[in-house]
Amino acid sequence: MSSPRDAMLRRIRAALAQAPAEHGQALARDYRRAGEAAQEAVLASFIERVEDYKARVIITDHAHLPDALAALCAERGLRRFVVPVDVPEAWLPPDVEVLRDEPALSYDVLDSVDGVITGCRVGIAQTGTIVLDGGEHQGRRALSLVPDVHLCVVRADQVVDLVPEAIAVLHPNATRPLTFISGPSATSDIELSRVEGVHGPRTLIVFVVRTEGQRSL
Repeated sequence: MSSPRDAMLRRIRAALAQAPAEHGQALARDYRRAGEAAQEAVLASFIERVEDYKARVIITDHAHLPDALAALCAERGLRRFVVPVDVPEAWLPPDVEVLRDEPALSYDVLDSVDGVITGCRVGIAQTGTIVLDGGEHQGRRALSLVPDVHLCVVRADQVVDLVPEAIAVLHPNATRPLTFISGPSATSDIELSRVEGVHGPRTLIVFVVRTEGQRSL
């Protein structure tokens, strides 16, 4: 017996098979595909726009990342985290309880922790957006959606200037579920009353990790 999904896909394929080969005028592809700004300017723009979305940004380097994470956890009283199974031990503060997501933790457990620590796939300066694709140091999508606090580690060399550059980075794994994060989870009603944390973490803290020898921002 076929599933409703299979039946729907069959109907879509049948409809597409009857479509004409040409669909009118070709779409223009003359938009900018790569930025021209220097990397330091790109990174500064990324930080400014992430902060404009009401996320907090902490700038550090690889050697001091564990200390920066530990200081933040002490400051906010965060003691229990879930992390993807491949997050490096060197990232993790010594005084917090860490739950690795293997086997996959239940949603109740994800909801009970203080937060989650992940990496990302790419950051976009143009929009102040961080994208996760489930790859290295990111884990499954639920990890960045259920806990109330998201600590996200973004390497400086992962930040690109424009959206088309990010799409090119994501293209090899385009079939994975993608999570685009532009600040903490927030929504507003018809009266423009802002509510945070409705469909994701209400707190986003981004650790921008400079590469060795990079000038401080």
